[in-house]
Amino acid sequence: MMRSLVFGALTICAIMTYVSFSAPEPAIVPNPGDWTVDVTFSHPQQIVLQPDALGTPRRFWYIILTLVNNTNQDIDFYSQCDLMTDTFEIIPAGRNVSPMVFELLKTRHKSRYPFLEPLQKAGNKILQGEDNAKDIVVIWPDFDAQANNLQVFISGLSNETVAIDHPVEKDEMGRPIQVYLRKTLELNYSLRSDPAVRSDSDIAYKGKRWIMR
Repeated sequence: MMRSLVFGALTICAIMTYVSFSAPEPAIVPNPGDWTVDVTFSHPQQIVLQPDALGTPRRFWYIILTLVNNTNQDIDFYSQCDLMTDTFEIIPAGRNVSPMVFELLKTRHKSRYPFLEPLQKAGNKILQGEDNAKDIVVIWPDFDAQANNLQVFISGLSNETVAIDHPVEKDEMGRPIQVYLRKTLELNYSLRSDPAVRSDSDIAYKGKRWIMR
C-alpha cells in the first residue's frame, strides 16, 4: 500500500514537472479573437458551518472574484477553480459544499457584495461593461491541516487555449494524446498554522501569474 502511494505521488510530481517545463506560456500579445476578463480577488478566508446544536462543525475556505468584461463582446464563462496543497491534495470548488455555506457568506458580505453569486450558479455568460460585473464566491471544504503551501487555479477567465502532447498517455497508434490547456490564473499562498488550532491559520500571499493549465 505504501509503495503504491509513493509511486502515485512520484508520478504526479513527474507529470507536474513536465507540464511546468514543457507547457507554453500565455501570449504576451493576445492573438486575434483571444480575450481575458478583468479580475480582482480576495485572499482565502475561513468560515465554519454549524448545522445545528448536535451537528459537527465544518470548516470551509473561500475567495471572492469580481469579473468585469471589457472585451467589447459578450463572452462565454465556463470556469473551473481548483485548490491544490503541497501535500498533493487537489480540491475542485464546490465539492461537498452545502448551500447553507453560501447563505452564510451572502449575509457576511452583503454590504460590499449585494449581488454575490456562488460559482456553480453564476451562469455561462458575462455581458459587457462595468454595469454587468459579476461578484462570485468560490468555496472549498477544509484541506489537509499539514499543508504549508497552497495554490488556487482559476480557469474560464480567458478563451486562450493551446494543445500539447501528454507526457505519458498514447493513442492506439503509439502517438502522444493531445492535452488542451487553458489560460489560467494561479494564486500562490503560504500557510502558517498549528494543525490543532485551525482557526488561527495565517495565510500569506506569495503572488499570482497566468499559466497554461
